[in-house]
Amino acid sequence: MRVDEEDLREKAAAVGDLLDAEYGILAWRSHGEPLGALVLTMLSQHTSDRNSERAYDDLRRRFPSWDAVREAPPSEIADTIRSGGLADVKAARIRAVLQDIFEKTGRTSLDFLAGTATEEAKAYLQDFHGVGPKTAACVLMFSLGRPVLPVDTHVFRVSHRLGLIPKRLGEAKAHEALQALLPPERVYAFHVHMIRHGRRVCVAQTPRCGACVLRARCDYYRAGGAPGPAPAGTPGV
Repeated sequence: MRVDEEDLREKAAAVGDLLDAEYGILAWRSHGEPLGALVLTMLSQHTSDRNSERAYDDLRRRFPSWDAVREAPPSEIADTIRSGGLADVKAARIRAVLQDIFEKTGRTSLDFLAGTATEEAKAYLQDFHGVGPKTAACVLMFSLGRPVLPVDTHVFRVSHRLGLIPKRLGEAKAHEALQALLPPERVYAFHVHMIRHGRRVCVAQTPRCGACVLRARCDYYRAGGAPGPAPAGTPGV
């Protein structure tokens, strides 16, 4: 049965309201300059936030500038970011991106993206090897405040359980489908709250449906769900 787009927008709005009430109202804040956001997001691939943040901090301490990273041997970069996992692969990709930016612009910086139209900036970022829709969206949203929705594993899982997107859509195509359901001003909070909810309540294995503030709006719960006690430390439960 075809789901009406307006019904999905209404559901997304209701979900956003419930998440705001549960986790608090969020206003966008910059997470730093765009090149730093790009490198951090590349480091976050296939590892935990803790490991990627540690690797990023080690990188910034070891090298005084992005030019210094660009000019360093890949082996030295890899040794510096070893805590982030897949260090050799990530070091080569990061160095190649930095070199590509320098060759295209004459500077090792992405600050110019602040004055670039969103779709053009997205295409520019995704042209780099190893930068897909999620990585580009993270840079645009977290650093530049653009209403571009990143879809990671948590956002995807919670969204398809709710019935906002079909699971068969896949993460790559889910970005635009989910983003189309939200007004621009709600994209940032929706993303952050969905990640938090996916980690605390709507976990991959045995979701804690009994503790979930979204259950009245959730297709998965209505189909049987996985009722259980509230997890320790879950706010508002």
